[in-house]
Amino acid sequence: MALLAEYRCKATPGRRVVEIYDADAYLSDAAAMAAARTQVVAGNGYHLYIQSLQPDVDLEVAIRLWDSPPPPPAGAEGSVPVSIESETAILVVNQPEYGPAGEMSLPRSGVYTGHAWWENRQATGDYYQTTLDRPTDDTFEDDLTEAWNNPPVTERYVLDLAYSRASEPSGNDEP
Repeated sequence: MALLAEYRCKATPGRRVVEIYDADAYLSDAAAMAAARTQVVAGNGYHLYIQSLQPDVDLEVAIRLWDSPPPPPAGAEGSVPVSIESETAILVVNQPEYGPAGEMSLPRSGVYTGHAWWENRQATGDYYQTTLDRPTDDTFEDDLTEAWNNPPVTERYVLDLAYSRASEPSGNDEP
């Protein structure tokens, strides 16, 4: 298992969601988003949704390309198999309320399969709730900003992917 490329960025999970999609597949999918609420990470082939437990504390997204993905680490909080097709060879990490957080160029277009795993999801969700439970006073908003900019742990999602196959030609392509 050789690591071929890696991309990392911070993203704010507006509405508790971060999206990863092909640069040309920016239309949302309500069914895939609903699946992410129970699976944490879910998709429709062109779009992956990450469901956080909180909407304000930045999280980290890492996309790693392997010749063959390693299994999720034993200490991961959870994992699910994933697949994403990128016809443009560019994956966008998007924050629904704020716009793109970054993008990763892939070595070639096609279908990438592997798994997503995460850590510190529950701890960050608990930390978020604890900060909201503090008594309010004149400094409450400043305290929240400080707390959310400096969490004790970083919520992290990792996509370990490998190139699987070329994209299938769509039926409306010119011959």
